[in-house]
Amino acid sequence: MRIQRHSHLLRNVALSAAGAGTLVLGGAAAWLTYSSLVADRRRPLRPAIDAERRTMKTSLGQAMSYYVDYRSGGRPLVLLHSINAAASAYEMKPLFDAYAGRRPVYAPDLPGFGFSDRVGAPFTRELYLSSVIDMLTRVRDQWGPADVVALSLTSEIAAIAALLRRDLVHSLTLISPTGLSSVLDDGHAPDRLARAGKSNRVERVLGDPRFAHAAQALFTALVSRPSISYFLRKSFVGPADPGLVAYAYDTAHQPNARFAPLAFVSGKLFTPDVRESVYLGLRVPVLVLYDEDPYVGFETLPALVERNPRWSAVRIGPSRGMPHFERPDETTAALDVFFHQPHAASSVAPDAPDAPDAPDASPLVTESSDRN
Repeated sequence: MRIQRHSHLLRNVALSAAGAGTLVLGGAAAWLTYSSLVADRRRPLRPAIDAERRTMKTSLGQAMSYYVDYRSGGRPLVLLHSINAAASAYEMKPLFDAYAGRRPVYAPDLPGFGFSDRVGAPFTRELYLSSVIDMLTRVRDQWGPADVVALSLTSEIAAIAALLRRDLVHSLTLISPTGLSSVLDDGHAPDRLARAGKSNRVERVLGDPRFAHAAQALFTALVSRPSISYFLRKSFVGPADPGLVAYAYDTAHQPNARFAPLAFVSGKLFTPDVRESVYLGLRVPVLVLYDEDPYVGFETLPALVERNPRWSAVRIGPSRGMPHFERPDETTAALDVFFHQPHAASSVAPDAPDAPDAPDASPLVTESSDRN
């Protein structure tokens, strides 16, 4: 789930609060009281996926929950949900269910979401990178390098992990990844405020204990039922998946649920110039699954595929950012083709010279679509 547009509203409100120093409207005071004292933040949270759930301690000391199915052997599959206001492993449930019993499958709740710790170390890009590397190391030590599938903003984190630790990643699939828009020179539309130098100011306001009630009020508005339903509907061509909507509401109404999402709102989780600094340099096979997306663009994807022959892309449509929910058969078909390719380049040792570029033996950008 991506709700970046609402995050622009949160940023603007936070900046206004910083400039004014106080909230002067009586209605705002009432909302602050409601959100800090009355709003439901302890809803029962059921497992996101019908599978064994375990907990591991990350290298930064946080408890990270993950779902696992290893009834079958083979190359492991690691599924990484996005980072947003109401994220969880539920976002990867269709793929987990599709591959469970066929190969080892792992799906963590990243720190700040689901059953994982929502307090502790600051929620930074480095924390998420460290946690992903910890997860992949655990999987590699038991099964070998993994096929990794990441959604939206977490695509950047997974790509950095693959760039730094090729020994952990056999292949990388990015579903509706950020960082490929042509809106800005670095390919990022969602972090334009951060590039304008305002990210730190927003973070200071939202992280300042003096603004704790205001931050909670902003987050409560962001994760209300109408808000979650509205923004999830924008990520589907048809109706939003009702199970995803319900779980997003529940996971966003837990104690300390606001901290990771407000880090996302600040813009600091995005990687500047990720297309050039990370994506272009990847030396593992990469597949992009995409179509239309209300929050990110893919204008630079064809040029990236042309420049790095390890990249390929399949358009799964019609979809709007969640093809594995709306078009599961086409999504898994594209993944199966990708997973069964030789991928010789991925076997290069981390400290070995780069393998020569693989020849372009097939169309790099293809489509799977039922468009009329």
